[in-house]
Amino acid sequence: MTTTASRVEPTHAPGPPLPSDSAPLRAVHTPNFPALLRRLGASLLVTTYQAGKLVMVRDEGDHLNTHFRAFPAPMGMALAGDRLAVGTRMQVWEFVDVPAVAARLEPPGRHDACFLPRSSHVTGNIQIHEMAWDAGGQLWAVNTRFSCLCTLDRSASFTPRWRPSFVSALEPTDRCHLNGLAMVDGRPRYVTALGETDAPGGWRANKAKGGVLIDVDSNEVIARGLSMPHSPRWHGGRLWVCESGAGTIGFVDLDTGKYEPVAEVPGFTRGVEFVGDLAFVGLSQVRESAIFSGIPITERLTAEQRTCGVCAIEVARGRVVGLLRFETAVQEVFAVALLPGRLYPDLINDDEKLLQNSFTVPDAALVDVPAALTGTADPTRGATG
Repeated sequence: MTTTASRVEPTHAPGPPLPSDSAPLRAVHTPNFPALLRRLGASLLVTTYQAGKLVMVRDEGDHLNTHFRAFPAPMGMALAGDRLAVGTRMQVWEFVDVPAVAARLEPPGRHDACFLPRSSHVTGNIQIHEMAWDAGGQLWAVNTRFSCLCTLDRSASFTPRWRPSFVSALEPTDRCHLNGLAMVDGRPRYVTALGETDAPGGWRANKAKGGVLIDVDSNEVIARGLSMPHSPRWHGGRLWVCESGAGTIGFVDLDTGKYEPVAEVPGFTRGVEFVGDLAFVGLSQVRESAIFSGIPITERLTAEQRTCGVCAIEVARGRVVGLLRFETAVQEVFAVALLPGRLYPDLINDDEKLLQNSFTVPDAALVDVPAALTGTADPTRGATG
């Protein structure tokens, strides 16, 4: 991988000003990173709960554009077609892509997607980590504070659906730090936790090597001794996982439970998106704190050597082929997601005027809306206003 870096152009939309003590978001990237996104026909979404931002990484030709929206502690994301869910400190927001509104954004003709909010479910502070849609369109979330997998129900904060067999009660004390979720054939199948523990915050005592990978179907632990594992994924017939505390990504042999690292990188690995032979992996510098002390990566690398950003890894060779590095504002990344078919998206969560005057109605109703109001020549598609 070349070490030459290009500057990233940051942007943010009109809205509430950033706090006065907030450093501007600056980043650099390897020259090939825009071409990687262009070849995939995609943009990249990154959440950082530490900085309170959802970052949209977009191709600008010879450089990347990092466009961001503010959220309270955003973490998990789930994408299914034109639906995007974002988990925050106390809520799960659901957005829908409305192409007709994208056509109205500045500069004209530049945007190919615009996600508008459709609903917000207040969960309370359950420390939502990873999320995913199942085959039936149900959203699943890792409820870390209550040590369970849950779904959302209008009549309740959440509906508990599964918890590890070693967790004896449903109560908000983060007993094992359940955090990652892998879907297989459209249903939850594997999860990660930082400890096989049943006491409030019990995982902290052995965080450096107490992590586990669990089969949801059997509720059996299939791998132990992992250092702060996150982001399990089923890809290419293998179960991949980040051993975050070691700064690696690899796969687990399901017969032996042995973890085989494939790539070692200069950051706490968390957040993974696979496409073909590439894995886009989030990197965090991790703070010098009690939570992150005593883990392999903080002993292997100094704070100055640790990187925050997203790297593209060719998993067949375990080789980093591209890197986006945040220089300021962002020190921790949680989730990484590719937006296929959307090269230059936007997401609106704070433009009150635009939201007040953008309406979507069922397709059947659009036949009664004048074409001039739909924002498209096809009266059966689009938004009014």
